[in-house]
Amino acid sequence: MKLVIQIPCYNEEKSLPVTLKDLPKHIDGIDEIEIVVIDDGSTDKTVEVARQLGVKHFAELSHNCGLAKAFIAGINKSLEIGADIIVNTDADNQYCASDIEKLIRPIINKEADMVIGTRPVSKIQHFSPLKKFLQKLGSCVMRLVSSTSVEDAPSGFRAFSRNAALQLNVFDNYTYTLETIIQAKAKGLILTCVPIGVNPDLRKSRLVTNMFDYIRRSIFTMLRMFIIYRPFRFFSLMASVFLLLGFILGVRFLYYYFTGSGAGHIQSLILAAILLITGVQVGLIAVLSELLSINRKLLEDIQKRLKALGLKNF
Repeated sequence: MKLVIQIPCYNEEKSLPVTLKDLPKHIDGIDEIEIVVIDDGSTDKTVEVARQLGVKHFAELSHNCGLAKAFIAGINKSLEIGADIIVNTDADNQYCASDIEKLIRPIINKEADMVIGTRPVSKIQHFSPLKKFLQKLGSCVMRLVSSTSVEDAPSGFRAFSRNAALQLNVFDNYTYTLETIIQAKAKGLILTCVPIGVNPDLRKSRLVTNMFDYIRRSIFTMLRMFIIYRPFRFFSLMASVFLLLGFILGVRFLYYYFTGSGAGHIQSLILAAILLITGVQVGLIAVLSELLSINRKLLEDIQKRLKALGLKNF
C-alpha cells in the first residue's frame, strides 16, 4: 500500500525543511511513502530546497492560484504516482507529523474514506480567544449544514483513500476544507475524525489574514456548497417560508372578511397571493434543481470512472 504525503507550498523555503524532517519514514501497513510538494507559484527557493532534501515529486503551478487549486493539483499528482492513501499537511509544520499514522489508520482498516485531524483548539496558545470561539462556532455550523459529526472543520490535516480522492471536486478558489466535508457526505463517503497534536507556530497564517474576511468567505462557501449538494432541501425551505407567510396572511384576511371588516385588509390578500405564488414557483425550482443534481451525480460518476481508467493507462 502506497502513502503519498502532499504539501502545498507558497514561499516556504524556511519552514519546509522543518516539516520534511518530521515526516514519518515507516508506518505499519504501508509499503511505500512518497512526498509531493505543490509549488503554488513560489518566488523564493522552495522548490530548490525541496529537491535538496530529497523530494522527487512536484506539482508546479505557473502562478499563485491559492490553497484550493494547490490542494487539487496535489491530489491529481498523488493519484498519478499511484497513491492508495493521500495525506494533506501544511508546510508550516502546524500539525504533528507523528500523528499521520493515527490519521491514516481508519483508512488502512477500511473504516473510513476520509479522515480529519481534530486539533485541541481550546489549548492552542497562539490562537486568540476570538479565533478559538469562531473555530468552534464554524465547526458547529458545518455539522448542521453537512449533517456530519466533524469536530474541526477548518483543519487541513486530512487523509483520503484513493476512492475518495478520485471523487473530489473543488469549486471554491479560497479553501477546500469546508467544501470537501459537504462533498464527502453527499457522495456517501465515510468521514471520521481523530485527535491530533499541533506544533508551535512558525509563522502567521496566510489563509486567515483577516478574521472577518475569512468568516465572510466561509459563510459564502458553505451556502454555495449547500445549494450545490442539497438543492432540493435549500429551495424547499425557501418555498416553505413563502407558503407559510402567504397562508398566515390569507387566514388573517379571511378572519377579517368573515367578521365584516375585510374591505380594509385587501392589501393582505394581495400580499398573500404574491407570497403563495412565489412559494409555488420556488417549489418548482426545488424539483428542477433536484433533477439537475441527479444529472450532476451521473456526470461525476462518469468523471470518476474516466479518471480511474486514465490513471490505469498512465
